[in-house]
Amino acid sequence: MPTGFGRLWTAQSVSSLGDGVSHAALPLLALTLTRDPMALAVVTAAGTLPWLLFGVLGGALVDRWDRRRTMWGMDAARAVLLATTAAAAALDMLSIPLLAAIAFLLGLGGLFFDTAATAYLPDLLGRDPALLERANSRLRGAQTAMSGFAGPPAGSALLAIGRAVPLLADAVSFMLSALLVRSLPVLPRPVPEIRESLLRQARAGASYVFRDRVLLGLALRPAVGNIAFLAVETVLALFAHDRLGIDTFGFGLLLTAEATGGLLGAGIASFLGRRLGTGSALSCTAAVEGLAILGLAAAPNPYVAGLALAVCGAGMGATMVLGPSLRQTIVPAHLMGRVASTSRMLAMCAAPIGAFLGGWLATTYDIRTPLYAAAVLLLVMTAVTASMTSNRRVEAALRAAAAAATADPVGAPAHSASKDRARESAADLL
Repeated sequence: MPTGFGRLWTAQSVSSLGDGVSHAALPLLALTLTRDPMALAVVTAAGTLPWLLFGVLGGALVDRWDRRRTMWGMDAARAVLLATTAAAAALDMLSIPLLAAIAFLLGLGGLFFDTAATAYLPDLLGRDPALLERANSRLRGAQTAMSGFAGPPAGSALLAIGRAVPLLADAVSFMLSALLVRSLPVLPRPVPEIRESLLRQARAGASYVFRDRVLLGLALRPAVGNIAFLAVETVLALFAHDRLGIDTFGFGLLLTAEATGGLLGAGIASFLGRRLGTGSALSCTAAVEGLAILGLAAAPNPYVAGLALAVCGAGMGATMVLGPSLRQTIVPAHLMGRVASTSRMLAMCAAPIGAFLGGWLATTYDIRTPLYAAAVLLLVMTAVTASMTSNRRVEAALRAAAAAATADPVGAPAHSASKDRARESAADLL
């Protein structure tokens, strides 16, 4: 791996630890201000709004800007924002509207940082598929470990010391990340000059996803998956309490089992891709997720439920390594930000649908019904997208991307039309 990747991995690990701290601290801070469920929901929802409102436009801006500078600038801005919020907490000036605004601005910074990092990584690794899988496996594993295991307990413990302490800790993590990212190598910008309008560029990025079957299949998996997983997440605590007899501590262990499976899945993703082919591996992991949720719905005791969630987490972990790695390999550099943000926006827009579906099914029918519905939805999605991301289509896309990169290694937009025609011709042959 290039030396620069180690710094990027460290930066994202530190930032993920801070994210885990604030992920636990912000809801708890909101609880100190109100017990109104709707007010608490506003704070939670505010963090997802930037993706719904600015997802595709944000990707177009990232494709215009220097990606390394965008990453460290967003981290520095979030550090200042959190330090200011910590001062407000110390002065007892926090309010629900202020916390909602903070969550929104943190989400907006995350939109630009995540999109820029997704676009920067393939250029840093020379668009090598094997290196991208290894890199995404390490990044995903670190994110799960830091934001899923270490961060939330640390956030709760720091909050017990003082309301400003977890916010200040997260600010420090973002500043450290910004310094590390700023030391990364400066890479050539794929687009030296922009003449089209921002809206037209955003539309071009979105249409590129919908016109390419492989990319559309990669985008549909997390979108449909989010509907299913949010339907499960909405009722999981109630299901665990009422049907499995799990208390608060046991529920935490249940979630830990899922995170542990996610670490395992991220670790074996490259192995699955080599043995089965990336397309077949993606179909297998999606099917595993659906079958695991089916097992969770039918679980007779907490141990089976924990095993089912661990298996589901493994499938999700592997999918979230293989899918982005493939996308980063086959998408031209000048479109990477827009394609990545379009896919992420589709997934984020699907999440509220899943939450509403889960609540409605549980209220109308039974607490297990959302789980069975989610399993069916995942399995149907697997069948629909299997042909879209088959090994043959994936290999054709990889060959076309390699040929385009050889013809134009910089990825300037003057050659994008020939690249697109090569990709479409390769897909048409299948």
